[in-house]
Amino acid sequence: MVFSTHHASSEEPRLVPYRATVDVPHELVEHVSWLIYARRCERRTRWRKLSCFKQALLTLVHLRKNETLPAPAAGFGVSTATARRYVDETLDVLAAWAPGLHEALAGLGEGDFVIVDGTLIATDRIHADEPYHSQKHKQHGMNVQAIARPDGTPLWFSRATPGRTHDLTAARAHGIIQACLTRQILILADCAYQGAGATVRTPYKNHREQPAHYQQFNHDHARLRAPGERAFAQLKSWRLLRRARCSTRRIGTIVQAIHTLMTCSCSR
Repeated sequence: MVFSTHHASSEEPRLVPYRATVDVPHELVEHVSWLIYARRCERRTRWRKLSCFKQALLTLVHLRKNETLPAPAAGFGVSTATARRYVDETLDVLAAWAPGLHEALAGLGEGDFVIVDGTLIATDRIHADEPYHSQKHKQHGMNVQAIARPDGTPLWFSRATPGRTHDLTAARAHGIIQACLTRQILILADCAYQGAGATVRTPYKNHREQPAHYQQFNHDHARLRAPGERAFAQLKSWRLLRRARCSTRRIGTIVQAIHTLMTCSCSR
């Protein structure tokens, strides 16, 4: 793959291109390319500037490396606008394969437990964008909720909501609390979810001032909940989500698309 920072102005010099690699399995690129091929057949697309494989690779490079689109676009020999269309199309294809909430909880029931947590996807919003500012994290971003298995494997990611949304408010709005209550699934969550009731279990506050069995409960709770951090660690291994420069309306689609990629990687 060749990257170049090509400038539209003829007065500015073109920089020397160079070869680069991206740390994703070749099988994953092939899998995504087959999904793109199916979409092209569905739309009866006759010709594209890039093959299905190169379109898949372009999208994975963008997600994994979080470079601005002009650089990889020049490397693939297309315009920035074309690269953006290809990336958006691929993200939509991948996001369509992400499981819904009820689908993710299928097979779980009474006696099972899941880990629920929230994270902030940092964005480049300005200070005036008040709805996107998180007082907890002291930065702008979008709130995303996750449900994970006891071993930390992500089952489901929510759509993105403005950063100032409280975790408990977001969990209720997405239907997580009610869905788990209906199936009698136990939820382990942090202190941000205190007051949720239902089947949600959170640690005791000021536990050091409480009896010994309260402290033991918090210790066991933290031990069982700790693997849930893996879900967001895997999600943010795709560097685009460490600081998103795209529209906030696209972050939810990106999260769903990456979840599909994570699922494909785990199954191979």
